[in-house]
Amino acid sequence: MTGQGIVLARHGGPDALRLQPVEAPAPGPGEVRLRQTAVGLNYIDVYVRKGLYPLVTPPAVVGMEAAGVVVDVGPGVAHLLPGDRVAYACLPPGAYCSLRTMPAAQVVVLPDDVDDVTAAAVMLKGMSAEYLLHRTCRIRPGATVLVHGAAGGLGLMLCRWAERLGAKVIGTVSTEDKARLAREHGCALPVVTGGGGFAEQVLAATGGRGVDIVYDGLGRDGFEDNLRSLATCGHWVSYGQASGPLDAVPLEGLSSKSITFSRPVLFHYTAERPALEAIAGNLFAALRDGVIRAEVRQRYPLAAAAEAHADLESRRTVGQVVLLP
Repeated sequence: MTGQGIVLARHGGPDALRLQPVEAPAPGPGEVRLRQTAVGLNYIDVYVRKGLYPLVTPPAVVGMEAAGVVVDVGPGVAHLLPGDRVAYACLPPGAYCSLRTMPAAQVVVLPDDVDDVTAAAVMLKGMSAEYLLHRTCRIRPGATVLVHGAAGGLGLMLCRWAERLGAKVIGTVSTEDKARLAREHGCALPVVTGGGGFAEQVLAATGGRGVDIVYDGLGRDGFEDNLRSLATCGHWVSYGQASGPLDAVPLEGLSSKSITFSRPVLFHYTAERPALEAIAGNLFAALRDGVIRAEVRQRYPLAAAAEAHADLESRRTVGQVVLLP
C-alpha cells in the first residue's frame, strides 16, 4: 500500500522536509500496518531533523508518535485486531505518514474515551511526564520543582501532574500569555525570562533555598542558572536540549551542593512491553481523571510539517501540536 509521508531529504532546516509517496508493505511476523489519523509533533523531531540525534540516515521519514487504526497484522500478533484504534510513541522514527508498517509490540490499544487527536498529542509527552515524575525522580508532597518551557506540550503536563502530586511548581516561559496558560495548568509561579536568566527569580521565590528538582529541556542556555537554582541535595533531570547540547557537566559544580544529575530517555523506560503498558495505562488514567489534559492549540496538514517545525522552533506554538494526514 502507498501513502503520503514527510521525508527528511538531508539534515538541516525545516525546508529539508519533503512530502513524498511512501510504501507501507504488508506486515511480517510481529508487525502491524496502520492507517494513521493524527501525528504528534515533538522537539525531538527537530533534533532528528538537524542531526543532533543521529536516529535516521536521510532520506528517511521522521516523527515519533501517532494514532490511527489497524489495517492488518502479521503472524504472531495476538494483542491487536484489524479495526482497533491504537497509538504509539517509539523508536525508530517514521511517524510522519498516512500509512505505516511497524513492530506491533510498540503499539497500544486506545481506550474509548481517548480520541485520536488527543492520543497523538500526548503519547510521547504524556509518557515522558509519567516516567520523569514517577520513575526518574519521584516527587514528594511539599517539594518545589522548576519546569522549563512550562507552556509547551510537555511542560504543561509536567506542571499540572506535579501540582497534583503535591509539589509547588515554578516554570519558565517566554511571554506573559504563556505565563497565564502555565498558571492555569498548576504552575504557581511562572517566570517570564524573555530569553534571559531565571536564577534570581527562582531564588527569590524560594527564600534563597532553591528548588528540589529541575526538569530541564533547555540544554546549554540554562546551564549556569540551573546550578544556581538548585537547592542543596537537589536533582537536575536533563531530558532535552532545545537551546543546544550541554557542554561537559563539571562534577565540582554538582558536588558543591551534592546535586545529582540524570539524563534519562523515555525509550529505555518503555523498552519492555509490561513497562510500556504500565506507563501508557497511567497516562490514560491521568487523562480520564483530569490530572492532565491535552492542550492542542495548533493543527497542521501533514503536508505543512515544515511550517509546523518552523513555528515550533520560533516559539510560536503553545501546548501540543498535531499533524493531520
